[in-house]
Amino acid sequence: MLLTPSPLKRILFFLLSDTLISLFTLYFAYNLRFNFQIPANFIDNFFFIFIILFSMKIMVFVYFRLYRTAWRFFSLHEVKKILIAHIIIYTLFFIMFLLFKEKMDPLARSIIIIDFLLSLIFITLLRLSKRIILESGKNTKYKNTLIIGANSSINSLLHDKKNLQYTPVAIVDTNEILVGTYILNLKVYSFEDLKKVVKTKSIEAVIISKDYSQKRLVEIYETLNELEINDIKIINTLSSNDKKELKDISVEDLLARHPKDLDKEKIQDFIKDKVVLITGAGGSIGSEISRQCYKFGAKQLILLDHSEFNLYQITEELKNANIVSVMQTVRKIEFLEKTFEKYKPQIVIHAAAYKHVPLVEDNILEGISNNIIGTKNCIDTSIKYGVEKFVLISTDKAVRPTNVMGTTKRICELYAQNVDAKNTEIVAVRFGNVLGSSGSVIPKFKSQIELGKNITVTHPDITRYFMLIPEACELVLQAASIGKGGEIFILDMGEPIKIVDLAKKMIELSGRDDISIEFCGLRPGEKLYEELLINDSDKKTDYESITVASPTHFDIDELNKKIEELLVCENKIEKLKQIVPEFNHQLNNL
Repeated sequence: MLLTPSPLKRILFFLLSDTLISLFTLYFAYNLRFNFQIPANFIDNFFFIFIILFSMKIMVFVYFRLYRTAWRFFSLHEVKKILIAHIIIYTLFFIMFLLFKEKMDPLARSIIIIDFLLSLIFITLLRLSKRIILESGKNTKYKNTLIIGANSSINSLLHDKKNLQYTPVAIVDTNEILVGTYILNLKVYSFEDLKKVVKTKSIEAVIISKDYSQKRLVEIYETLNELEINDIKIINTLSSNDKKELKDISVEDLLARHPKDLDKEKIQDFIKDKVVLITGAGGSIGSEISRQCYKFGAKQLILLDHSEFNLYQITEELKNANIVSVMQTVRKIEFLEKTFEKYKPQIVIHAAAYKHVPLVEDNILEGISNNIIGTKNCIDTSIKYGVEKFVLISTDKAVRPTNVMGTTKRICELYAQNVDAKNTEIVAVRFGNVLGSSGSVIPKFKSQIELGKNITVTHPDITRYFMLIPEACELVLQAASIGKGGEIFILDMGEPIKIVDLAKKMIELSGRDDISIEFCGLRPGEKLYEELLINDSDKKTDYESITVASPTHFDIDELNKKIEELLVCENKIEKLKQIVPEFNHQLNNL
């Protein structure tokens, strides 16, 4: 236990070492000044001078946090701190000497200069030797680590206790200006030298410290995979909170696409100082929307959800924000009206919906009631209470739907586009699957891998569009900010991904060679390919990532009548087909 490293032991070690070094350098400075024959009157004054000088050292060193540094990462940055600290110490001491010369005499000025140089050299060497000893130890657990991307965040991240096993030995960067220079005392190499650096430096781990494009990140990952580098870390830049940390590279990182035209100022202008009500606030999308609205300066957040657990989680997370938690179902319009009347929301973002295709297939009435009636209630209440903007979260499954869930969302779109909105701007935003949402394939595959089970994929040809939750939610808010009412916005989801390829990649990332893929057949209502547009007559916006679908006109009185009939009729599938003629119900019976 005595030899186990700890912050306290490190402080005590360096405090004692600095005391002895300071005593030695000052005494040596006296000897050098007087050719090792120090006059008696100077000796008498030695300890007085030492106490003053060393007290100043301690105070300045503490100020510069020199006793809290993990010296395994000793670099030019730390040398600079020691140099500045010494300049301050000896400048202050020299000023004190000039002011109180009669009390500090006898003291030769040259002694101060000599001691400055000696102290700087020895205290620096002590820290450097500490790093050398730690890195050269036979039983070291530290990994030779390559940093990909010169980033100011990396130094602080590597000082984190959780990351102490990573010892950086080189940096690779695309910036040709940096190639050949030294950062954090590490040489910067070009990307073309990546393979050579990995081999010559015996690289065991890699930290990707920059926010690279999906294409570049995949290239880096595949290169490292070829070189059999399994420990790959990445800075978590997509987290909603501002705290950056290292995490294992994941399939989400390899699939992430960062919209180049994201206009955060536009989003902030839309959200800032507004009362925003979010339905389904505890769900995957709703909770991220809530975080984003808080980040963009909402005046007040009304978090509405029927799930106690989900509502509690997001409430706890955003407890420092001005929030009101409302445990309520969207199916009861009389409850909604009381909430709207009390809090007077200016923006409503409707994320409450049943989204799991097989479950809605087995519970058709519940799906209709929650998705259609719930949405209708929210829209009608928003209009009644003069909400400025209503945002409907829709899905690619609403396009030529093959299942009940997608059809209910298509009816919601029709209602949003054709209702008499009065002064309320109503828009819908349609996108595909989001990575990591509850019930999606990635959490399911992760669970199967952790349990050592084979991954189950419904069909070898099934594809889906994917987007990361934070990205999708930012684009939802951006689309909402430019909407004037009546639009269905389509988010650019990139290229569709084969689910079997996703499964293979996740197995590869897990390092498990005992897991394979099993095909279990399409589920009821599931189709092989998702679409984002009903036809190609879409309209561009000022943003490349967002387009607008052509409007579909539907007599609102007729639509209301059919919705009422839908609730009471026996054959709900046929009635759904009457409302949405393109609905092609696929049971996919196995």
